[in-house]
Amino acid sequence: MAAKAHILIIDDDANTLASLARAFRLAGHEATVCDNAARAAELAKAQRFDLILSDVVMPGRDGIALLEDLKNGGVASPVVMMSGQATIEMAVRATRLGAIDFLEKPISTDKLLLTVENAVRLTRLEEENRDLKQRLGRHHIVWASAAMREVMAQVEHVAASETRVCIRGETGTGKELIARTLHEKSTRRDEPFVSLNCAAIPAELMESELFGHEKGSFTGAAARHIGKFELAHRGTLFLDEIGDMPLAMQAKLLRVLEEGEIERVGGGSPFAVDVRVVVATHRNLEEQVKQGTFREDLYHRVFVFPIMLPPLRERREDIRVLAEHFVRQLSEQNHWKPKAFSAEAIAALEAYAWPGNVRELRNVIERVLLYATGETIEAATVQRALPQGVARGAAVGGNGAAAASAEGTLAQRVECFERETLLAELKRNRNHMTNTAKALGLERSHLYKKCQQLGIDLRAIRHTE
Repeated sequence: MAAKAHILIIDDDANTLASLARAFRLAGHEATVCDNAARAAELAKAQRFDLILSDVVMPGRDGIALLEDLKNGGVASPVVMMSGQATIEMAVRATRLGAIDFLEKPISTDKLLLTVENAVRLTRLEEENRDLKQRLGRHHIVWASAAMREVMAQVEHVAASETRVCIRGETGTGKELIARTLHEKSTRRDEPFVSLNCAAIPAELMESELFGHEKGSFTGAAARHIGKFELAHRGTLFLDEIGDMPLAMQAKLLRVLEEGEIERVGGGSPFAVDVRVVVATHRNLEEQVKQGTFREDLYHRVFVFPIMLPPLRERREDIRVLAEHFVRQLSEQNHWKPKAFSAEAIAALEAYAWPGNVRELRNVIERVLLYATGETIEAATVQRALPQGVARGAAVGGNGAAAASAEGTLAQRVECFERETLLAELKRNRNHMTNTAKALGLERSHLYKKCQQLGIDLRAIRHTE
């Protein structure tokens, strides 16, 4: 059998333990033996076993009680029960508690080894499936807003081409997810997707990271290093935060984009690479060109098809679906029981300005799940998980004056600005909700929701239709 397993064997009979351990070890497996349920529970919770094989009838706590303890304690290892005094009721109960098989003693060695092989294969298939779901979940774009509908339409339009794409947006908006989606929808989908954050690489190492180096080409180059361009051959190279790339490297990158060839540091001659380059930045490249910190010729090479990712505060319709997605993802990843949001909790999430965008939302949802105690996530739990000092909007009195201050954190200032803008537009349109919504580019239902989020008491404002 190719897959070797670590097996925990529990039986009060020393001869049984010795014979089973010997059979497993002869087959190439590792066996740990234990003669009582209490010690077995400690071992199973302290380390990971590929399979737990337990007798049912033992002095003190029996195997069924041990099985129940393991499952309640979150032990994920598959459990096979065995007994020389088996009954149908005993087997049914063990299966209901989560045992994957029930063997009757005496057990033939061939049957035992086949059971182990099947259990290990099943466990590893489940792990691979879980890992695959997590990877797909991490790279899955979730949206409900019209703004993201437009972005995804642009992605669909340009993905199948070889056009160079520049993804723009604030930090945390999901620029790498868009780049991955472009790759997965392109003709290069079966080839590598390689990413490099230009802001995270020291200037002196940037050339080696991009193009690679030969052994001995500089101090510390103990072996040949393959660069990102070479790794991405026939696939896609994503250069994140390209606005932070040093000017000297910008010239070398431009040459590669023009000629389609790279040369390793210390290498003898250039060689061709076939790579689609997608870039992203949160900076204003046009302003950088004017200031001389970004090459104009490189700008025109990479800025062929721009995709602008709106910040989360401008697509609040996405907050609910993203929050629910992160709850599912994090719950599965951490083996937590999924929870649902109350309407008030969602309103609290939607009322926050999210200066850190989707990345910040995911972090807050993880804190929410750690803080939440019941099956439903309440607004108080959301408020606790949000950054300290975030003030909720005060109600607006009959004179229509906003009570919030323009001082404080970025989130507080954004809320204050939104509140004052809404009040001004309501006043300009004589409190006519339809005209106000139209002037602000909102649906009437969204305008009502926005007023509620910002603490604007519409009952105190005589509005017309």
